[in-house]
Amino acid sequence: MTDPNGTVRFEHQGNLAEIILDRPDKHNALTPQMYRQIADCCARANASQNVHAVIFRGAGTRAFCAGSDIKALDGYEDFWAWRNRLDYIPPILGLRKPSIAAVKGWALGGGLEIALACDLRVVARSAVFAAPEVALGWTGAGGAAQHLTRMCGYGQAMKILLSGDRFDAAEADRIGMIEWLVDEGEEVTAAREIAARIAGHSTVATQAVKSAVRSAIDLPVQQGLRNENELMSLCFAKVELAKLRASNEGKEP
Repeated sequence: MTDPNGTVRFEHQGNLAEIILDRPDKHNALTPQMYRQIADCCARANASQNVHAVIFRGAGTRAFCAGSDIKALDGYEDFWAWRNRLDYIPPILGLRKPSIAAVKGWALGGGLEIALACDLRVVARSAVFAAPEVALGWTGAGGAAQHLTRMCGYGQAMKILLSGDRFDAAEADRIGMIEWLVDEGEEVTAAREIAARIAGHSTVATQAVKSAVRSAIDLPVQQGLRNENELMSLCFAKVELAKLRASNEGKEP
């Protein structure tokens, strides 16, 4: 799935899908057209029973994503048009399949938001993160405040968002923002290996795990426990159905 300008690509091989931000000459900076492309790719991944895990990565060698293309923001007529835009983060959060960000180079603004919206992050040592919106007189609108506070704590979230300063992969690892720190050029290979291991499990189980962990952010403990029990019941029913089908193979109808 590629738009006329080649800004987002969807690649599917085996049981893995990759959503590739493909504007390397612009450091994969996001445009409104790309927002829709990302949403379309996420919908495609959700709809396919053959996709068990999704990797997000940036084309080229210098950036995962340098954030929103500032010039493209001039295309919004007014604040109402901006408020009612199609956003790219809800479709990523709406992925039922486990998602992994393979990050190298710059992951700034919207790029940071995409990485944070994924379930897991595999990051090259060269990566540089920042939420520079405050220096432009803005605040990010794609979940950086929500995700950083939950992942790293109040103080670290405030430090990143109020300063707008850049920080490296080692610091991101130290504050608990990433899960794997790998050598330069190894982030995509490592992400594929991790995604393949995850995709090798039952899709019902992996999606149940994702649902349980995501709901733990929002639900009280007792309600979360009830949710986990329901999810386990669903997984159990899937296993029992598989056993029943296996026992009936070869039998006369």
